[in-house]
Amino acid sequence: MDIHRCRFVPYPASTINALAFSHTPSDYLNKRSPPNLRLAVGRANGNIEIWNPQRGQWVQESILRGGRDRGIEGLVWTHDLESIAPDGIRVAGKIRLFSIGYSTVITEWDLALGTPIRHSGGNYGEIWCIGAQPRWPAPAEAIGHPTQDHPKDAEQLLAVGCVDGTIVLHSIADSELRLLRTLARPSGKKSRVLCVTFLGHERVVAGHADSTIRIFNARTGRQLSSMSLGAGRPGGPSEILVWSIKCLPDGTIVSGDSNGELRFWDGQNYTLLQQIKSHKEDILDLAVSADGLTIFSAGMDRRTTLYRSTSNSRDVRRRSWAEISHQRHHSHDVKTMATFESRDLSIVASGGIDSTPVIIPLREYGKQHTLSLSMLPNRPALQSAPQKRLIMSWWDREILIWRLGPRRRDSRPNDDCFSDSQARNLVAKVVVQGEENIASASISSQGDMLAVSTVSGLKIFYLRFHRSSDVDSLKVQKAQIPNRLSRRGSKMVQFSPDSRWLLVVRYDDSIHLNRIVNESSAKAKRYISDHAVELQRVPRSYAIPDARHGTYGDYEKSIIRSAWSGDSRILVVSDLRGYLDSWVLEGYEDLTQGPESPCAEGVPVPTSKGSDNDDGNDNEASDEDSRPNVILGQHWIRVPQTPSLPRLPSFPLVMSFRPAKPQSPEALSNGNAAIHPTRRNLYPHSHDLPQGDDRLFVVTSLHKLYEYQILTGKLSDWSRRNPPSVLPEDFRAIRDRVMECVWDVSGVRDRVWIYGSTWLWMFDLARDLPAIERKPVEKGGLPNQESQNETKSSKKRKLPQDPGVQRELMRATTGAGSKITDEEINLGISNKMRRSTGSEQSQVKWVTFDTIPRAVAASDKNDDHDSGISDDSEIGRSTLVSLRRRQENQTSVQHRTNGDSEPSIQPDAAVLRNTENGPAYWHTYKYRPILGMVTLEDGLSIDDRGGADRKDVSAFHTGVEVALVERPEWEIDLPPRYYGDQEWEK
Repeated sequence: MDIHRCRFVPYPASTINALAFSHTPSDYLNKRSPPNLRLAVGRANGNIEIWNPQRGQWVQESILRGGRDRGIEGLVWTHDLESIAPDGIRVAGKIRLFSIGYSTVITEWDLALGTPIRHSGGNYGEIWCIGAQPRWPAPAEAIGHPTQDHPKDAEQLLAVGCVDGTIVLHSIADSELRLLRTLARPSGKKSRVLCVTFLGHERVVAGHADSTIRIFNARTGRQLSSMSLGAGRPGGPSEILVWSIKCLPDGTIVSGDSNGELRFWDGQNYTLLQQIKSHKEDILDLAVSADGLTIFSAGMDRRTTLYRSTSNSRDVRRRSWAEISHQRHHSHDVKTMATFESRDLSIVASGGIDSTPVIIPLREYGKQHTLSLSMLPNRPALQSAPQKRLIMSWWDREILIWRLGPRRRDSRPNDDCFSDSQARNLVAKVVVQGEENIASASISSQGDMLAVSTVSGLKIFYLRFHRSSDVDSLKVQKAQIPNRLSRRGSKMVQFSPDSRWLLVVRYDDSIHLNRIVNESSAKAKRYISDHAVELQRVPRSYAIPDARHGTYGDYEKSIIRSAWSGDSRILVVSDLRGYLDSWVLEGYEDLTQGPESPCAEGVPVPTSKGSDNDDGNDNEASDEDSRPNVILGQHWIRVPQTPSLPRLPSFPLVMSFRPAKPQSPEALSNGNAAIHPTRRNLYPHSHDLPQGDDRLFVVTSLHKLYEYQILTGKLSDWSRRNPPSVLPEDFRAIRDRVMECVWDVSGVRDRVWIYGSTWLWMFDLARDLPAIERKPVEKGGLPNQESQNETKSSKKRKLPQDPGVQRELMRATTGAGSKITDEEINLGISNKMRRSTGSEQSQVKWVTFDTIPRAVAASDKNDDHDSGISDDSEIGRSTLVSLRRRQENQTSVQHRTNGDSEPSIQPDAAVLRNTENGPAYWHTYKYRPILGMVTLEDGLSIDDRGGADRKDVSAFHTGVEVALVERPEWEIDLPPRYYGDQEWEK
């Protein structure tokens, strides 16, 4: 496979302005983290990313699209109180997400729909900051009976600070968002409110731009006190800006200001307790641990500073704080931070102008590495049209289309075949009208149609090539489409491989298929048919959410991925719960039926649903409604084996069918032969199913690989012989999640290339993966050969000596990076001690500190939301895997040779593993960060080569050609940053 590195495709970075965890850390300090924990990342382009921690295997689940001049400046989550149903069952309260962004409006988002559901504004200045009131504790008895901790008139509140000095309270009770009261009104000297938070349930603390912190009573609106920070630094502004305020569990108020100072205030007497000068520039945000004993600060000098309490006194006036350490985890200003703590997670998330989210360990600070998440979208904003060698990329409201020149025969491996400007041309630039950002875009494989969807509607464009001054250019013309498409937004659009169908998934997760028909005129132009097919998913009963953790509504039912088969006759979609729904196109195309006429504005368009209803109530339905939805002799039906497909242990990130080899269509003399209408069947059509490859390759968010045979509802032979337990350890250790895949199945190859933002892996599905041999582990956790040295009195679990298990323990962290080894710490002190239980030398042994991290020890207990596969189960499956492989090898026929050419990449940047028949997998970390990888040629080109036998396909195999698009962070345009003493560019 020829890999061409491309860096000419732009993708601008977007600043992270807000971070917020969906659950409060104090509720889970001594408990396991909730299964529905999420992190919201608000960016300057108006998008909100939803991240799932997955116990340290962070993955970007979805993106809530924003629009022009709608930057996100603040995010808060709230939890509605749980209620009690008439049957006595506690019903989980809804988890709600609110945002602000340099306007007078507060926006509430619906995660299931991915769109705003309500707004609230008023006659005040632009909102600068937002804070949520702590969640009221649930009543001890029944709902509606007030207690001391939950008064009768208690309601959840939001406080917002405005640029004109106004502080406004909004009520979110009864699933509403309404203006409640104003706490502070602008005085003669207007001072904008820079930060706001709640101290308990009754007091609101606000930091202003006039060197003052003010405290208000949330019920009465009366100002209780004000605290002055004094004058600014010499030579600077006279007033100090209070950028961030946090409240500790003991009532202490902590503030960070433009002087780079961290101040501690008494929450009862409102006096200054301590002052620490720790930053050389402004402190922009603070993060506080759940127990109130650890504080992080970050700001414009790129420092992330750690503070800890140096005394255990319960009297806040006698407690002192000290700066422990500071590090630079970001390359630019750090604007926001958020924390979450539980028994298995203890992390601090930070973000800023460099647009990269960073996860910092909190409880294990200094013992674990930090983890930098990708700034690029998990679903690549990149597609190609291989027949025209086009690459399309998009961001915000802009689309760029590039045309790449033909492959150079004299190019060497690792050469950038498109380094010459004449070999690549920007042939089209499309700016979508409107204010909404692009949600999805797709280009047909023929390169003649472009589909773009936003929240407000869908647009189709025709693409036509014409030459002007010896330079190829692309003419873009807007197509006329039915109103049902253009006036309704959609979150996913995708052309089928044969460019005959357009898949549209709307924000309500309804699935629509639109037929693309060719005109019969001389200048043939394709158009969207008036007739549409709405596919119905299998009705499933989802588990009732735990009332303790809250619920997102129907968010887990959201469709996130789709896949077309190579012959465009099988369609599969998946949701966040890991369920797969599949449909198949039965019959053959019959052009003698005649297509519908092109749509016209104002003409009503009928939308019929696929025949997935098995009720059999033909008497209630009219003749028109019971008419099968046949389009050109073909009909979409649900695959009968769909309900039998097992639910994936986690939602899929990659779904792709094996590419189908081109087949000659059957010649039909008169449409579908022997299909005629009868008295009982007025609308006949063929029920023949496709004969192509129906194997679906799936990679889940936990990096488990599966391959299904969709039409039979079973796992493929390769997947049965290679369960996730035999995946290479290096692959299982990857923390960056998979993005997409590219196939190389032409000729003698049967390979799939999957990639993430920092890695590239190849798996050969024609060969079995090497079996992982594990030593049997006894109950105590030690191998059999060392069990003799274990005394009967010792009941503690010991570290297994299996290298694979040791690597699992190293990877098990509290949500951040991997564990720091002794060699990396370089302190000269080992983490081992010598322990003896008697006078005999045989009883002396070495014990390792922190052998089993807390996350691993906690995972030994029952966990209802852990879908991983334990080591014991993997060992138990080894016998079954061996039997399957032995049976397959006895009846299999060798179709592969040992002379396959290897990828054209330098061997020093890759790792290759060989089996008896050739390479089973290969990987490299040479490319980073990867925006996407798309196919330019399928690799099969049969031409007239002297003396070559046309039946020998391998003689004409030139290899798949792909373009790997990189977007290095150092090439991103960022504003000037602060440089301190002894700092310089590398």
